Amino acid sequence: MPQHRSLPVPDGLAGNRVDVAIAKLLGFSRTFAGEVIERGGVTIDGRLATKSDRLTLDATLSVEWDDPREPEIVPVVISDMQIVYDDDDIVVVSKPPFLAAHPSLGWEGDTVLGALAGAGYRISTSGPPERQGIVHRLDVGTSGLMIVTKSDVAYSVMKRKFKDREVFKEYHALVQGEMVPAEGTIDAPIGRHPGSAWKFAVTHDGRNAVTHFDTIRNYGPATLLSVGLETGRTHQIRVHMAAQRHPLVGDSLYGANPKTAALLELTRQWLHAVTLRFNHPTTGVELELTSEYAPDLKHSLTILESL
Repeated sequence: MPQHRSLPVPDGLAGNRVDVAIAKLLGFSRTFAGEVIERGGVTIDGRLATKSDRLTLDATLSVEWDDPREPEIVPVVISDMQIVYDDDDIVVVSKPPFLAAHPSLGWEGDTVLGALAGAGYRISTSGPPERQGIVHRLDVGTSGLMIVTKSDVAYSVMKRKFKDREVFKEYHALVQGEMVPAEGTIDAPIGRHPGSAWKFAVTHDGRNAVTHFDTIRNYGPATLLSVGLETGRTHQIRVHMAAQRHPLVGDSLYGANPKTAALLELTRQWLHAVTLRFNHPTTGVELELTSEYAPDLKHSLTILESL
């Protein structure tokens, strides 16, 4: 049943973007607030609002929304999700593209947790119900290695390891053009994009973000990079490469040329989590795990090599 609130804009929210204000006022996530606005559920003094509108003091803000369904883990069989490592404490998968890490509001596709449930795995009960066992995530369009914990002890230890940067993560990324310089470090803070609820950007008031890169091969139209992260901000590699004017091939959200993606028959950003190295959460033994490129990424490189 739809719900409705109408109220004057208080002094503390005057000047705020509409999506930010609604999230604060009604306890919504920023993503859900954006969805309500896009569906036409928000007006300011009777006029339909956009996410980037700014509120003025004492204007009448009206919001109408349907309560979102609680995300749930739906078991599913995903034949191309590979199990790279498995024991009593953790399972490490090689995630195919277009698979979310866990259920969330607005996502109606399959998930890693659903695939593990469908394969009969029991996951740690630690964490929010829809994210139990999740200690880090990959974007829906990113493939490669991802750890899910099976015991509560492993969940606690691995969460700390990621927070304390004790997990080595290497990605391979194909970026547009010739990367100059061929290697280096990008140290630039990342925050919400001022014009979009879905994007992130390099911002002066963002959170610290450090990315190291080194060229594996220069193909001319594109460069294959090895990328290491000191931090784990949302979309970090995608944002940092776009800020260098070398967006990931296929990453239309961050300004990639669609003609290049079409040429390489690519329907998502070229990004793969290729290596994870960490000490096991209960035994302390060092593990180094690797993942082969997903088939679509291999195919795009074959096309590049033939040009």
